[in-house]
Amino acid sequence: MTFIKRLWALEGGYIRPDRGALVLGEQGPVTIPSPTFLMEHERGLVLMDTGMVPAAADDVHAVYGDMAELDGISLKPEHRVDRQLEMIGFKTSDVDYVIMSHLHWDHTGGMYLFPHAKFFVMSGELQYAFWPRAGGPLYRREDIEPTRGFDWTEIEIPDFDFFGDGSLRVVHLPGHSPGNASLVVRLANRTFILAGDTAHLRSGLEKDLPMPSDWNTFEAVRSIRKLKQMAHSLDARIWMLHDDEDWAEFKHAPDFYA
Repeated sequence: MTFIKRLWALEGGYIRPDRGALVLGEQGPVTIPSPTFLMEHERGLVLMDTGMVPAAADDVHAVYGDMAELDGISLKPEHRVDRQLEMIGFKTSDVDYVIMSHLHWDHTGGMYLFPHAKFFVMSGELQYAFWPRAGGPLYRREDIEPTRGFDWTEIEIPDFDFFGDGSLRVVHLPGHSPGNASLVVRLANRTFILAGDTAHLRSGLEKDLPMPSDWNTFEAVRSIRKLKQMAHSLDARIWMLHDDEDWAEFKHAPDFYA
């Protein structure tokens, strides 16, 4: 049986929204992480998402404009995805595969750093990123345009066994966006489900509550329920990328899970 050898959570800056922007009906400020994840497999290194634009560590307003204040964006130089990789002994050129949970701005900022890698995203997400419905400012064309010549694969299988050995699965859980996905990561001693943005806070996960600005709130609720059923079936722990409690509980790089 094959497993993911090591899993690192890479710190990637923070956002300070109101809870009501993340979970329907809630209120009050919250500071949430915006991490990326690195997985080591015998066939190569896999990065999930790429975080915020590295240049925002020098001048967040120059990169994100009014969003910097509206969303409370904070990124330190040491939290750039390339610096996080260097901290644990890797270069950006060591990454073989980049799996995008979806293409919202807080996940796509460092994509340009990996022109050599093979990129994977669920079918429908790229098209929608270029032609989102009116009023959806969550996609940044400035992040996506530089990757037009990259090696992209749009995943057509809703439960994609990435290496064919069960160690890493990409599961389509639409709702937050058309192509939102979660990753099932099987380690030797435990299994994590990296939720993507299927749910943002533990309260939303527990109460089946979507984000008000989700692409499709009906599908989002169905995906939250499916996520929990998967976790039960696999005896897996759900790790919500943006949840402050999850971030406080689980290990971060340079520590890792094996």
